[in-house]
Amino acid sequence: MSHPLLRHYIAGSFVASSRTFDNVSPVDGRVLGQVCEAGAEEVDAAVTAAVEAQSGPWGGWCAAQRADLLERIADAIERRFEDFVAAEVADTGRPVQQARSLDVARGVHNFRTFAGLIRQSGGEYYEMRAGDGSDVFSYTVRKPHGVVAIISPWNLPLLLLTWKVAPALACGNCVVVKPSEDTPSSATLLAEVMHEVGVPAGVFNLVHGFGPASAGEFLTRHPDVDAITFTGESRTGSTIMKAAAEGVREVSFELGGKNAAVVFADCDFDAAVAGVLRSSFTNAGQVCLCSERVYVERPIYDRFVAALKAGAERLKIGYPHEDGVAMGSLISRKHRDKVLGYFELARAEGATLVTGGGVPVFGDARDDGAFVQPTIWTGLGDDARCMREEVFGPVCHIAPFDSDEEVLRRVNDCAYGLAAALWTRDLARAHRISRRIRVGMVWVNTWFLRDLRTPFGGARLSGLGREGGRHSLDFYSETTTVCVNA
Repeated sequence: MSHPLLRHYIAGSFVASSRTFDNVSPVDGRVLGQVCEAGAEEVDAAVTAAVEAQSGPWGGWCAAQRADLLERIADAIERRFEDFVAAEVADTGRPVQQARSLDVARGVHNFRTFAGLIRQSGGEYYEMRAGDGSDVFSYTVRKPHGVVAIISPWNLPLLLLTWKVAPALACGNCVVVKPSEDTPSSATLLAEVMHEVGVPAGVFNLVHGFGPASAGEFLTRHPDVDAITFTGESRTGSTIMKAAAEGVREVSFELGGKNAAVVFADCDFDAAVAGVLRSSFTNAGQVCLCSERVYVERPIYDRFVAALKAGAERLKIGYPHEDGVAMGSLISRKHRDKVLGYFELARAEGATLVTGGGVPVFGDARDDGAFVQPTIWTGLGDDARCMREEVFGPVCHIAPFDSDEEVLRRVNDCAYGLAAALWTRDLARAHRISRRIRVGMVWVNTWFLRDLRTPFGGARLSGLGREGGRHSLDFYSETTTVCVNA
């Protein structure tokens, strides 16, 4: 994909702005191109375009028409599938096969899923008899909020962007999208797709930039934005929530996690090792659902630590297009510095390094990239900062436990509450413990497997609200009750 200058998309046209910033490859530090940065003027133009589009013909489109549009968007992404793969790989450094099988494939699936859901979505209907004997009929209708601000993260750029754009459009909203400054390419490609399939001008708008004193802040503070959805770190979510309080706008936040994996002695051992290896190191640990805290029942603890160490050391790190590459780079050198800072902190807090803990040396251009080794610690207490703060890198800490009650208390002793994974053959125990873990999602003998119709979201510092299936439709629309005295 060639985008020497990535521009905004406002009111149906690609628009440049005077300020730009570099789009840098995390694989080798090369500058891939320039990205326009939106100021208050560009953001205001995008929001104004969305407001105008909402009051135009788009406001009269029925659910079936919107569903047809989502299907055309999905078809267009499929036609440009390899372009999207290239964009995701260039910006993130992730293995090509992951971009193909997960990121882009899921982007297509998101549009198809919400096309189907909005076709099938009906309102409620009730009948009653009034005091004067007349029949009363009440029914509900969904209406769009109007303008939705969508702020998406860098770790799964297309997947998480389309997860929000698809239901927002399905419900009839207009959107202003701000992707992460680290991953602008696939969002720009999506704007091209929107243009190609004939999305009405102003319905989909894209502004590039940063957070504070840039596109993100200008967008969340804009008085004509009716709802805000954000995926990212918890501190940023708190800042956005303060901005959303002006005007009492709807918000949906999917924020950070310090997720636990619990491995019981009766588990399928090989499956548990493979599962925790995947949940700790997928996308170099840069998934909000990754397992950073691993608790293993004491009878299999030593064996498990050895097996996970061996598995981590077999992971091939390298160029995205290399055969057999299992782990790519981190998103940036800046983020690598943060992760390496936690590695140093873990040593200071008394961690035992099982494997990793540093930067791989390639002897080529990759040494200018943002790679780190998959890393495993043991020996930290539950109060250590590295056990309580999200690292968001390829790292996990393994600790032993002796009873169900003990591990449940330790898992719940956390400011976050996004997800957990249990590995056990005792399904009665799995059901019992799952009900008591304070998280939004629990996996049993699997990880990262989701039916898109189910609710998704976190508790405490991990977020606010639920999206997925009808829960997304509930967030991206308002319900009006119509009462008719017949």
